[in-house]
Amino acid sequence: MNHRDLLADLSRRLGDPVMEAALLSEGNTSARDGDHMLVKASGAVLGSAQPEDFVRIALDEALHLIDDEHTDGADIDRWFDRIAAEQGRRPSVEALLHAVLYDQTPARVIAHSHPTAVNALLCSEHPELLVDGALFPDQIVVLGAAPLLVPYIDPGLPLAREVRRLVRAHAGQHGRPPATVYLQNHGMFVVGANPDQVLGMTAMAQKCARAIIGAAAVGGVRFMPAEEVRRIDTRPDEIYRRALLAEGVAR
Repeated sequence: MNHRDLLADLSRRLGDPVMEAALLSEGNTSARDGDHMLVKASGAVLGSAQPEDFVRIALDEALHLIDDEHTDGADIDRWFDRIAAEQGRRPSVEALLHAVLYDQTPARVIAHSHPTAVNALLCSEHPELLVDGALFPDQIVVLGAAPLLVPYIDPGLPLAREVRRLVRAHAGQHGRPPATVYLQNHGMFVVGANPDQVLGMTAMAQKCARAIIGAAAVGGVRFMPAEEVRRIDTRPDEIYRRALLAEGVAR
């Protein structure tokens, strides 16, 4: 399956109403292809995505614009207009954030969505409950021991730059970049090796959010002890299972 067909299939699965992860043109997906990425076009609907709904972008061009302190929103608009003139579709406004995550993580595929239960917490008084601890072992295996929470920032260039700064700091603190990034009052990004992995991560985040909301309703959330989280995160059998998930194999 080529990258466009792969992304169309991933997008339709992510946009399936059963996932409760994206409505209408919410969310976007991308796949790395060497020194380029294919990312969903602005306005395309995940649930009915077709191969032609993805725009090809040179990663070095995107990163150069992000790096240049003189770049502003007007520069990004002109760049997007040029891509639209060349390819017939304008990239999603969040294409820059996809580029940052390909640069800062080992991702081959990225899924951005707005799962209902996850957003219930991200839009609440306590979004930190999504990152303050782990509820059960599979959460650690699938989403990582230390997801990242990003305060609300307008999507586009400012958000891409701030996420890059926070991901670098997170990697310095934890020894590796986050696999799951929560955006307050917005949604979530997950990075992985293949479509099945990022779909599973999105579903697991939805499950965790529902568990947190349910636990809060019956007295409060009790996270696993920090030492147990570290143990699960580094256990050889769990590392092996995480590798299988990255290969698209579940056992």
